[in-house]
Amino acid sequence: MTTPTDIIEVVLARIRQRGGRATPARRLLLGALIDSARHQTAEDLAEAVQARAPEVHLTTIYRNLDDLEQMGVVDRTYVSHGPATYHLASTSHGHLACEHCGAIADIPAEAFLSLAETAMALHGFAISPGHFAVPGRCANCQ
Repeated sequence: MTTPTDIIEVVLARIRQRGGRATPARRLLLGALIDSARHQTAEDLAEAVQARAPEVHLTTIYRNLDDLEQMGVVDRTYVSHGPATYHLASTSHGHLACEHCGAIADIPAEAFLSLAETAMALHGFAISPGHFAVPGRCANCQ
């Protein structure tokens, strides 16, 4: 059985392979990402990290999130007009965001295949469905 600590070590190994460092703040940030089943804002993550290490500043969280995103470890998703949310990178997927309650649901990237093909054919544009959320209303809020 894979534990959160095992996942953190695997991710830190990937970070080291890409020239990154395994700092205590990064370890805590990865733990916060793993511990939550939902997409979190930088502020949410800072709160979780600061509960264990109050000396870690929000700027450190933002800097680490940017670095981890560039290394392909973290995905950033923009949900409507709200702040970006973050989650560990995994299989490619898109997002559905409820405009009423704020719930975010993951959806397989294949659901955007037709849109991706149309955008490429008409505009030569390659979309990144994992970086945005399609707004609407979830089943509970309809």
